[in-house]
Amino acid sequence: MRPALVLLQSHCLLCVFGAVVVPVVLGSLPPALPWHVSCPVRCVCQIKPWFSPDSVYHEAPTVDCNDLLLTKLPLPIPENTHTLRLQSNLLSVLDTAVLHGLPNLTDLDVSQNRFSHVRTITQSSSLLSLLSLHLEENHLSHLPEDSFLSLPALQELFLSHNNLHSIAPGAFTGLDSLLRLHINNNRLTTVDPLWFKALPRLEVLMLGGNPVEALPERGFIALKSLRSLVLGGMGLRGLAEKALEGLEGLESLSFYDNLLTKVPTQALRRVPGLKFLDLNKNRIKLIESGDFQDMIHLKELGLNNMEELVSIERAALENLPELTKLEITNNPRLSYIHPQAFLQLSRLESLMLNSNSLSALHQHIMLSLPSLQEVSLHSNPLRCDCLFHWAAKETAHPHIEKTIRTETQMARVVRFIQPQATLCSEPPELRARRVRDVTSGEMSASCLPMIPASSLPSYAGVREGGKLVLHCRALADPPPKLYWVTPSGLKLSPPSKGSPVPTPCKSLTSEGINQTSASSTPDDTACQPFKHYQVLPEGTLEISKITPREAGLYTCVAENALGADTRSVTVGVHDRIKKRKRGAVPNLKKFLQFRADARLEVREVGERFAILSWQSGHNLPSTRLSWQAIYSNAHTPTYTTRILAGTQSFNLTHLQAETFYRVCLHLGSGEVAKHASRSLGGSKKPQCVSFRTKDVPEPQPSLQLNPQLTSTAVTLLLLALILLLAGQGWDTEPGEGAGKHHMTLHQDIQLPKTVIINQKTKGRDGHEPNLSEKLLLHQDC
Repeated sequence: MRPALVLLQSHCLLCVFGAVVVPVVLGSLPPALPWHVSCPVRCVCQIKPWFSPDSVYHEAPTVDCNDLLLTKLPLPIPENTHTLRLQSNLLSVLDTAVLHGLPNLTDLDVSQNRFSHVRTITQSSSLLSLLSLHLEENHLSHLPEDSFLSLPALQELFLSHNNLHSIAPGAFTGLDSLLRLHINNNRLTTVDPLWFKALPRLEVLMLGGNPVEALPERGFIALKSLRSLVLGGMGLRGLAEKALEGLEGLESLSFYDNLLTKVPTQALRRVPGLKFLDLNKNRIKLIESGDFQDMIHLKELGLNNMEELVSIERAALENLPELTKLEITNNPRLSYIHPQAFLQLSRLESLMLNSNSLSALHQHIMLSLPSLQEVSLHSNPLRCDCLFHWAAKETAHPHIEKTIRTETQMARVVRFIQPQATLCSEPPELRARRVRDVTSGEMSASCLPMIPASSLPSYAGVREGGKLVLHCRALADPPPKLYWVTPSGLKLSPPSKGSPVPTPCKSLTSEGINQTSASSTPDDTACQPFKHYQVLPEGTLEISKITPREAGLYTCVAENALGADTRSVTVGVHDRIKKRKRGAVPNLKKFLQFRADARLEVREVGERFAILSWQSGHNLPSTRLSWQAIYSNAHTPTYTTRILAGTQSFNLTHLQAETFYRVCLHLGSGEVAKHASRSLGGSKKPQCVSFRTKDVPEPQPSLQLNPQLTSTAVTLLLLALILLLAGQGWDTEPGEGAGKHHMTLHQDIQLPKTVIINQKTKGRDGHEPNLSEKLLLHQDC
C-alpha cells in the first residue's frame, strides 16, 4: 500500500484541476474489454480506459504483469501495447531490445522493484511515445546528468519513495514536455534551483517528504508554469521571504506536516494567484493579525490538526474576497477565536470548526460572514450562554436551520453540520442538550469570563537565557480585562490605547500592603517592571532572556464586572548545559515556602466592616478567605470567597456590630499546591485571626429645634415677660425704666436657649432632676 501522503498529494492535484471531468467520466466508462492477442504467461491482456497526463481519454491496450515476482521481462509482449504494468516484481534490469519493439508504449510502470540505476531503463532505449514513467519504491540513490534524455515526450515522472540523496543539476535535461514531477519521500536535504531550468512546462511538483529544513530564495523561479507545489513533511521550520518568488501562476500550495511555528506571511505574498493553501499539521500557536490579508484569489484554506494552536487573533483573516471554504478542525488546544478574527470574507460559505476546544463562537463572527451557509461546531465543549444567542432556537426554523438577522440584511439560513452531535457542555442545567433545541430565554444575558484549561499548560520549561511565551485568552460579556501576576507578586497589565510609555512597576508588597480589594480592576496605566517582561494587548505574556529568578508560578486573571477566572502555570528555568528538565521540585518547595511566609493581619475594624491584609512578595493563586461569626449559644454558617491572584487585601462588609468573628486565609488551594503538599509534605494549615466589630454609638442630642416647639416657646416667653413687667409696676423714670426694660428683655431672651439645649428627662448620669430643674423644664415645655 502507498503511504498516506500520496493520498494527500492526489488531493492537492484535484485542487489544481478542480473542474476535471475524470471522476464523472469514470462513472460511465465501459468495463475492461478482452484483447485477443498472444499474451505473456500469467499476465492479463485487456483494453482498459486510460487518461493521459493532460486528461485525454484513451482506450489503451494494456498488459498487466503486476505481482508475479518476475526477474526479467515476460515474453512475448504484443507490439501494439500501450500500457505495460510491471509493479511489485523483482526486476533490476530491463531488456531494452524488448522495449524498442513497443513503438506505441505510452505508460510504463516498474514501481516496487529493485532498480538501483535509472539508466538501466533509459540509457539504451529511445521511447519516443512514452508519456508516463513510474519508478516509485525502487532503490535509486542518485540521478546523474541527462538521466532522461531518451524520453523527449515524457509528461509524468514518478520517483517518490526511493533513496535519492543527490540529483545532478542537469538530471532532467531534455524533459521539455514534463508536466508532473514526483520526487517526494526521498533523502534529499537541499533543493537546487538548477534542477528546474530544463522544465519550462512543469505544472505539478511533489517535493514533500524530504528532510529539507530550509528552502533557498528564488529556488523555484524557473518554474513559470507551476500550478501545484507540495512541500509537506519536510521539517521546514520557516520560510525565507523570497522562497516562492517567481511562482506567479501557482494556485495550490501545501505545507502539510512541517514544523512551522508561524504563518509564512511574507513568503505567501509573493504568490498572488494562490487559490488553495494547506497549512495542516504544523506547530503554529497563533494565527496572528494580518497573517492572511489581501490574498484576493484564495478559495480554500486548511488550518487543521495543529497540536499547539491556541488562538486566532483579531483580523487574522482579512480581505479574502474569494474565500469560500475555511477549515479549522481537530486542533485540541484551540479555545479562542477573536470576535473580529474574520473581516471582509464576503463569499465564505462553509466554516468548519469541529473537534477543537471552543466554548463559544461569538455572534460578531456570524454577522461578519454575509454568505455563510453552513457551520460545523460539533465535538467542542460549547457554553450555551450569552455568547451563543445567535444559535438559539427560532420559531421560524424549528429544526437545524438558524436565522441570523442584521439591520442591513434580509434573514438568512445557516445550517449546522451534524446537529445531533452539536451539544451544550455548560452551564450544568443545559449540559448534553442539543444546541438547536435551546431557546434564547434559557441562555443568560451576560456571562463570567472563562480561561479555557487547554489554552495554558500546567508546566512550562525554558532554558536560561531563552524566551518564554504564554498565551492567555478569555471570552465573556462584558468583555474581560486580562492581566498577569508573576511569582514575585508583580501585576502586569497590557498597555491601554493611547497610554503613555510604560513606567516601572512596584511590587504588590513594596508599600507593605496592596490596597486593591478583590473587586477592584487592574490599573489601566501600564507598567514595565523589567525590559524583558511584556504583556501584549490580547493577553500574551512574553519574557525574554529569562533567568532562574523568574522561575515560579505565573497566574493569568480575566476579570469583568460579573467576576473573574484565573489560570496558573509553573515555569521552570533550566541550566543551559543540562539537557534534562529539572527545577520542578525546587519550584514546588519554593511555593510551599511562599505559603508559610504569608501572614494575615487585621488593618481596620468598624461596626459593619473589617479590612484584612496579608503580606507576601509572591504569587499565591487559588487563595480563599473564609469567615464565621462566633456566638456562645448558636452555630453560625461559614462564608467563603475566592481571592484573585495579585490581591493582598480584602474588605469584609455586611458584618454585624458588636460581634466576634474568626477569619482564615487558605493559601494556594489549587492543583499546584495540592500536588506540592502531597509530594513534599507541606502544611495545609490556614492563617487565621479573630476580631470584634465596634459598638454602635448612642445617638447624639439634636441641636435643631422643632418649628412647632420653637413657636410655643416664644409664645410662653412673651407671656412670662408681660407678667414680669406687670408685677414690677410703672412708677419709674421714663429714661431709667426704658433702660431697665431693655436689659430685662435681653436677659430673658438668652435664658431659654440654655434651657432648651439641656432639655432631658434624666441627666447624663441617670439621676432625677432636682426641683429647680423640674420647674425650669416645666416652664420651657
